[in-house]
Amino acid sequence: MRGQQKNLAFVFPGQGSQSVGMLTQLAASYPEVKQTFDKASFVLGRNLWDLVVNGPEEKLNQTQNTQPAMLAAGVAVWEVWCKHSAIRPAWMAGHSLGEYTALVCSGALFFEDAVKLVEARARFMQEAVPAGVGTMAAILGLDDDKIITICADVAGTEIVSAVNFNSPGQVVIAGHTAAVERAVAAAKEAGAKRAVMLPVSVPSHCALMLSAAEKLEECLRDIALETPKMHTIHNADVEMHTAPDVIRQVLKEQLYKPVRWVEGIELMHNKGVTIFIECGPGKVLTGLDKRIAKEAEHLAIYDPETLNKVLEQLND
Repeated sequence: MRGQQKNLAFVFPGQGSQSVGMLTQLAASYPEVKQTFDKASFVLGRNLWDLVVNGPEEKLNQTQNTQPAMLAAGVAVWEVWCKHSAIRPAWMAGHSLGEYTALVCSGALFFEDAVKLVEARARFMQEAVPAGVGTMAAILGLDDDKIITICADVAGTEIVSAVNFNSPGQVVIAGHTAAVERAVAAAKEAGAKRAVMLPVSVPSHCALMLSAAEKLEECLRDIALETPKMHTIHNADVEMHTAPDVIRQVLKEQLYKPVRWVEGIELMHNKGVTIFIECGPGKVLTGLDKRIAKEAEHLAIYDPETLNKVLEQLND
């Protein structure tokens, strides 16, 4: 099989999937990995691959390093795929930061521009909320509507809202630290299986990111955008866009609006996607996607073994 497959989607992870040593096994066999990171390092003026290989973990987990590193990781795996297979997906999507990776791999956004954008995005996000003021928490085992209601009930004069609809029964909330803590307590009282604070310094995808979104909008004005070669689903509105100005707008909105991941996977599945391939380090999205589109096949590429498995499967 060659060309775009209507039943195939590639999905790209965001922050949280990074780890020291990620993709080193793939890089040992495929030079495209190191080449991609070298391009990113040149743009940033620092050695991103050295940080990925050697750490320390605390530095890799700083959002201004994590975002470019995860972008480069997803693009690197895609470059390996494109070099060794003629099969292309008809669909793409990325979770949060991964949306930028999807746009690069779909041909809408130049990689070097994306590296600059996500580093600026990370900086604006960190500047928007001082350390300790905002946070995030994961709520497991409650209905989405119940979590939305809890957040509204406990917010008071502060901000707390549901921001990542990751899979049925798994929602992440974000906002002012005290408000998130109140929501966690209320979720436990309401019968959540788990409600835990997350070790993050930035409350992503909530109204506290509005000032960051305004700054990002200025950067987006100077970025060239092309029509995506694949149907690319956006987090904020679960739509596909081709007009550059509309893509700029949804990237701005993505900073302060929820990641509607469940709806995005459901949309692609309803449109005929039967194979989802996670392209990047780890298999976080693969685990989520299995709970959303249960009848579909879910695979991940992050090392030579997983790459060969997917190549063999799709070439059968």
